[in-house]
Amino acid sequence: MVGIVLISHSRTLAEGAAELARTMGVGKAVAEPAGGDTGGGMGTSIELVEDAMERARAAGAEAIVLIADIGSSVMTAKLVVDEAEGDVVLADAPLVEGAVAAASTAATGADLGAVVAAAESAYDHRKS
Repeated sequence: MVGIVLISHSRTLAEGAAELARTMGVGKAVAEPAGGDTGGGMGTSIELVEDAMERARAAGAEAIVLIADIGSSVMTAKLVVDEAEGDVVLADAPLVEGAVAAASTAATGADLGAVVAAAESAYDHRKS
């Protein structure tokens, strides 16, 4: 199973995107939030990302897709990927749309490459 970790400067945004992703994954997708800093404010935290990855692994994820919003969230995700053991990939995807696409695909039992591709394809779906 592929788990998804959503990294945002905002705890509320990460939690909401994870909730939406889990819902769209029909309860079969593992999507964990890693938002804000360790003090509850705006920012990013390697510690919170690692905690979210551990929750995803505890839920059965054997591989992890990270999806980050902007700026230091992306830098934090890259650092985590560099230090991670096992299959951990940063998808170049929009946070919300990428999370939904990744969760929908992960829920089918797809492999890591397919889940990353689904997240990244979210850029291709225009609203107008």
